[in-house]
Amino acid sequence: MVAGSLAELFAVQVARTPEAVAVVAGEVVFSYAELDARANRLARHLVAQGVRSESLVGVCLERGADLIVALLAVFKSGGACLPMDPAYPAERIAYMVEDAVPVAVLASTGTAGVLPATDAVVVLLDDAETVAALAGLGDGPLGVAVRADHPAYVIYTSGSTGRPKGVVVAHKGAVSLCEGHSRTVFAADGGPLRVALTTSVSFDASWNQLSALFVGHELHVVDGETWLDAGRLVAWMRASRIDFAEVTPSYLRVLVDEGLFDGPWHPSRIGVGGEAVPGDLWERVRALEGVEGFNFYGPTEATVDTAIARLADSAEVVVGMPVPNARVFVLDEALRPVPVGVAGELYVCGAGVARGYVGRPGLTAERFVACPFSASGERMYRSGDRVKWTGDGQLVFFGRTDDQVKVRGFRIELGEVRAAVTAHPQVAQAAVVVREDIPGDRRLVAYVVTEGQLDEPVAEF
Repeated sequence: MVAGSLAELFAVQVARTPEAVAVVAGEVVFSYAELDARANRLARHLVAQGVRSESLVGVCLERGADLIVALLAVFKSGGACLPMDPAYPAERIAYMVEDAVPVAVLASTGTAGVLPATDAVVVLLDDAETVAALAGLGDGPLGVAVRADHPAYVIYTSGSTGRPKGVVVAHKGAVSLCEGHSRTVFAADGGPLRVALTTSVSFDASWNQLSALFVGHELHVVDGETWLDAGRLVAWMRASRIDFAEVTPSYLRVLVDEGLFDGPWHPSRIGVGGEAVPGDLWERVRALEGVEGFNFYGPTEATVDTAIARLADSAEVVVGMPVPNARVFVLDEALRPVPVGVAGELYVCGAGVARGYVGRPGLTAERFVACPFSASGERMYRSGDRVKWTGDGQLVFFGRTDDQVKVRGFRIELGEVRAAVTAHPQVAQAAVVVREDIPGDRRLVAYVVTEGQLDEPVAEF
């Protein structure tokens, strides 16, 4: 590796291509040098507010260039990002703040209203006092030492008990992801790629896109309204000449129907992830001329990607081969390797294995277990996914060992939904399932046993 932290990796790229375009968000365009200077000033401000190594810093900002500046500033300050999408329900944001206890939160006058009361220092980036304070700070390197095992970010996922859990990802995992993508998904001989940031940064899949920024490509940030409208998104990608975009398989199907690959221009690379790829969509993308498709597979606890498949390499739907710096085991209930072609549970070792869950030592010990194939005391993550090896070293996904599901890319524990439904005072029992009455359209459905006539709806989804 050329760097131990994201801050170091970004510094290497700034030194290599200072004048190259780094971020495009609407009319705002920052070069690598400009982005670096802005992030350095904000990082100095964060350090002055008490941010240190192991500190969590909430980031609750609209999609735009300031969001990218804020993420980089947190890394440079030595802190770890807690991304909070302002479009999330207020209850979800409040829970994340209460559970993770950030020392500071970066927000704007437009997003501050969704934040709960907190003891954290709230920095409004567009406030006149903040703007003036940042203008008076130096924009050179800070010299803050950040180790590879320091936390880089925390992503909250669904919890089986009704309590979401924050996954703590270390810098070494994120750096490994960036460097691995530079040699595979973003390998390019013809200059920088235009990479679309389409995903919420509160969703770990965003790092498949953010990683492009750390290895010399252009990150194009789509606004929230455009992202939600398939027709507008296709038009934006065409106008921005996007080379790479990643979406869920269900959304890709909609974009294809909207004409994403019609006409003389289209993305040359497309990624799918977050849920299983249907066989007909796999074949459809494989048949596209001039398009290279990638299937990303992996849990948040293994830094986004455990395996990547090139669709062109397999007529069968697979989740691919292990990414660089990852070791993957398919084991039975006694932690013994199963033969090729036999389904078992997936365990992951390597640089991408997360540090654990915020404030959940018991759950961390349950899911991050000692690796029986390592003499160094290395941990491995027990994924709960059932997979098998093919004869040529590819992994095939077969489902879960528990009741976790994926709906439109979101990892959902049915127990969390069930707990929310049964919290209603007039609900005695509830069962939650995923129904797919229309192929490709997966929906959560709750069946309830009530105590008398309901006075109000149980929930709205």
